[in-house]
Amino acid sequence: MAEELKDVSVAILAVDGFEQAELLEPCKAIAAAGGRAVIVSNTLEPIQGFRHTDKGETVKVDLTFTDADAEPDNFDAVMLPGGVVNADEIRRHPKAQDFVRRMDAAGKPVGVICHGPWLLVSAGLTRGRTLTSWPSLQDDLRNAGATWVDKEVVVDRNWVSSRKPDDLPAFNREFLSLVRKGAHAHPA
Repeated sequence: MAEELKDVSVAILAVDGFEQAELLEPCKAIAAAGGRAVIVSNTLEPIQGFRHTDKGETVKVDLTFTDADAEPDNFDAVMLPGGVVNADEIRRHPKAQDFVRRMDAAGKPVGVICHGPWLLVSAGLTRGRTLTSWPSLQDDLRNAGATWVDKEVVVDRNWVSSRKPDDLPAFNREFLSLVRKGAHAHPA
């Protein structure tokens, strides 16, 4: 299993206030499958994670939104962890919006958890899509033209979505499956 995603890079977009498990657990799953998780943020300073409302670990940032947006072809997938503070802040960064638009337009896998769909709403990508999220986002998603469902994991074409940290095993399984398919569909 450690070589399935060899030479695959997944951009993980986050800022301060991300839900710790929703960033770290997918990073571990990507690494265990042989892929590379690249943390992308608004600054190169470490970003602060949270365990619900309590401060958690800080995470080293690899690239800024500007650097990643200049090189979206270097990534095979993108993942958006939740955390209400993270998700509310990241949606206000035009370069983060541009990056997810370009990844989606290329048909690359997009994984999103919890409050993460706010960036997809702000980027204008949710109309006609089916996804799940933290339940309080359902009105925002419906108002943006999406179909919201209450399931642990939803796959809609190149998107995988989940509701919360408890759903991470299902999310990781489905997201890695989609990334695996994408990596084999577009050989380097």
